[in-house]
Amino acid sequence: MSAGNPTGSPLPESVAAKANSGEDRREIVVISHSNLFYWWPVWAVCFLMGILTYLDGTLMVTVPPGTKPVVEVKVPSPGDPSKMVTREAWVLPEGKKLPRENKEDEDSQPKEAKLHMSQSKNYGVIFVFTLLLVIVITNVPLRGMWSVIVIITLILLTVIFALAGWWEYIFEQLGRLDIRINAGGYFVLGGVLFIIWLITFAFFDRQIYMVFSQAQFKVRTEIGGGERVYSTVGLQLERQRNDLFRHWILGFGSGDLIVRTTGAQAHHFDFPNVLSISRKMREIESILVTQKVDVVA
Repeated sequence: MSAGNPTGSPLPESVAAKANSGEDRREIVVISHSNLFYWWPVWAVCFLMGILTYLDGTLMVTVPPGTKPVVEVKVPSPGDPSKMVTREAWVLPEGKKLPRENKEDEDSQPKEAKLHMSQSKNYGVIFVFTLLLVIVITNVPLRGMWSVIVIITLILLTVIFALAGWWEYIFEQLGRLDIRINAGGYFVLGGVLFIIWLITFAFFDRQIYMVFSQAQFKVRTEIGGGERVYSTVGLQLERQRNDLFRHWILGFGSGDLIVRTTGAQAHHFDFPNVLSISRKMREIESILVTQKVDVVA
């Protein structure tokens, strides 16, 4: 492998000239993100389900056990109390009362319905399945052949269930699953998770980094830890992007970067969850053209 090109591919003349003249003063920053980055679907689904629930326009009320629906009941007209109109209503059991605005005064007006709750039970089911799927993906890494095995297994199970006629039964049972969260619950959960995600992504993750320049690279491997400096001579870089679900589906082409130094005291650094890792590798290559660097993609 030539000293002027880490991967053996021909270099543009402008890049080679800049490197040979020592004018390449760029620094490439590589940030290792936490697994919390891959949780963006959870807060995104929270906001989406919250908006859909709010737009549904229906409200939630709480009633005591034994409450029965009545199709026709005479009640005073809201516009003219002296006039009786027919409505559908829920009738509370004898001795039970609706929650009051003033808990200490039983003669105060009952609470009005204010909690936005969708009539559809699908929103809660979608949110719960999204949450469980993200938990599995971010905590059970499936690399290389394992990703292929899981995909093939899912396809085979899909075909087998279809041939056996089991999907109809499964969907029938899932149709009975009823999970509901009001709009406020979605917005609070999504908002808090989004704030934590944003602070982690924009601040805490940036405390773990590598900075590559032409002759050396600096590395910090923990928040609050010290920064160490190493030479780029004999540096070995390896890119791992073989977790289909984490790197490709949730990470939009992210990957793990492994860096090894050479010499009497060789060091090994694992930097997981590097965003746009292919572009970062090309940028690092372009500033290390005058060094003998081994790159394994």
